[in-house]
Amino acid sequence: MRYVAPTRETLERSVLVSPPLSHWGEFSALIDGSDWPAIDALNALLPDTSDVRFLTQDAALLADGLHYEERIARHGVIATRSENWHDLFNAFVWLRHGALKRALNARQMAEIAVMGPRQRSRAQCALTHFDEAGMIVTLQDPAMLAAWDVHDWHTLFWTHRDAWRDGRAHVAIFGHALLEHALVPEKLLVGKALVVMGECDARAVCARAIADASVLNDPQELRPLPVSGVPGWHAGTDEEAFYTTAPCFQPLRAGRTYPAPLTA
Repeated sequence: MRYVAPTRETLERSVLVSPPLSHWGEFSALIDGSDWPAIDALNALLPDTSDVRFLTQDAALLADGLHYEERIARHGVIATRSENWHDLFNAFVWLRHGALKRALNARQMAEIAVMGPRQRSRAQCALTHFDEAGMIVTLQDPAMLAAWDVHDWHTLFWTHRDAWRDGRAHVAIFGHALLEHALVPEKLLVGKALVVMGECDARAVCARAIADASVLNDPQELRPLPVSGVPGWHAGTDEEAFYTTAPCFQPLRAGRTYPAPLTA
């Protein structure tokens, strides 16, 4: 069933004070206000030196015939639909994670040069999955990675719940579609993760790895993470049984393996 986001009028405001949307507090007024933010309001948040800008997606804009990614690469124009949650969250991600977005765009352009604008490679699918549903997970304990490798969700989230609470394990949502789904409080969120081991600037590590094509060459590289299992991200995380009964916690598919995590 196709996901339909709530309207601004019917939005349950409690989602704004719960993860993951509570982690985007600098934009809360643009989500919570009675009116949709204007394109000019989004552009005003860009640094003066920005090489991109948001532009309303309309018939006149689309008349250039360019692929969405080509328009960004050639003209620095991010086509943005009016009164649209998906594109509003995309703007937020550009504002916070510009280096990651530029790395994805450069990789998409390299693939388009090979595949053409109408065909898609496995790498393009991986890049899109991360763009839409991606997250960066930072871990310090190899035992947590080992549990994740085999989809032992109880161990990953319940046994090691203190690590999630004190920051030794951390997840940062990147995908704008995942943020859009978070508008529904009861939604069980599952994202696609890149993993970084150790204490470092995880965003910079991921941006470099994406840019040099050492990651996101196939969708199977991305690790599914039922992020609603992070303690405090869903009401069910207070109960141990949640990790064995909630439908988001799926077993490992036979034959599925994951690549090694990124390191600084």
